[in-house]
Amino acid sequence: MAFQRVGSLPALPEGSMTEIEIGTARIALCRVEGEVHAIDGVCPHRGGPLGMGALHGKMVVCPWHAWEFDCTTGANDYDPDLKQRKFAVRIEGEEIFADVG
Repeated sequence: MAFQRVGSLPALPEGSMTEIEIGTARIALCRVEGEVHAIDGVCPHRGGPLGMGALHGKMVVCPWHAWEFDCTTGANDYDPDLKQRKFAVRIEGEEIFADVG
């Protein structure tokens, strides 16, 4: 695994989300129920930036057409077989690392 630093816990408060860009990859980074989750940040519908959308509980809502994905599983709310890729996350102190390779 190739973990890279993607943020810090103080910059990602509980119940919040942000978009991270690493190279050409966009990642939606979410902090929900004390856990940090990272999913592919490009909506499969029309390429919307998921990390710039809304976070309702554990659901990431695409800002372009309101497609929703569970940040803990990557599954779409309407079609659970449609899943965003999840990335492994680890916390070291207050730093967040994700395996986005």
